[in-house]
Amino acid sequence: MFETLIARQTAQPADVQATAGTSRHPAHYTGPERRAAALGACLHSMLDEIDYGMLLVSADAQVLHLNHAARLELDGEHPLQMLGRALRAQRPQDVAPLYDALAAAQRGLRRLLMLGSGEQRLCVSVVPLPGMLSGGNGLRQDDAEALVLLVLGKRQVCAQLSVQGFARSLHLTPAETRVLEQLCAGVRPTHIAQTQQVAVSTVRTQIGSIRSKTGASSISALVRQVAVLPPLVGALRGGAALACR
Repeated sequence: MFETLIARQTAQPADVQATAGTSRHPAHYTGPERRAAALGACLHSMLDEIDYGMLLVSADAQVLHLNHAARLELDGEHPLQMLGRALRAQRPQDVAPLYDALAAAQRGLRRLLMLGSGEQRLCVSVVPLPGMLSGGNGLRQDDAEALVLLVLGKRQVCAQLSVQGFARSLHLTPAETRVLEQLCAGVRPTHIAQTQQVAVSTVRTQIGSIRSKTGASSISALVRQVAVLPPLVGALRGGAALACR
């Protein structure tokens, strides 16, 4: 997909392409097609490093591409589900809002969807992509159906992987790491003490040590440090993947 888009931008006149194609050293050919393929691979890798799930879909909710985070996010409890290459809302009451948002995207309108319920309730950003059109197995400029980007909201403020990576970088102890994970999940120190079966004073001492190592002025400032961390999804490569290419 990305290779097709980039090829349009790097296209050269036919006589130049013909000359390149008849090179006596085809193995070292560095024309627009090879450059487009290399850049397309880089773009795929870039999307896979973003820790927000991102899906490129057509107006009828056919998924053309999804990044690594989306493959991990779309589990059995997620408000959105994959049926083959089709994207579907898990709850019947979410079906109409999803298709209405995709239809609105065809008119160039952005939408913010609230899908799911309870702990699984989340936002999905629906973004029209003008100039990116679908046609058959690729992307063409002469079709009327614009593609749509779906960006999945997170189901938790601080991902466990981010917390663990942050803790390792600051050399927190295993006990401090467990406390930090629960603080980032919104658990109060008294409940952390009950969970860890230690005194509240012990937990407060550990919090003080964490704040000293991180320079955080408060628990809320500490949680914010973790919440704004750059993506760490590269370490998730061993996770389950949903094939859709």
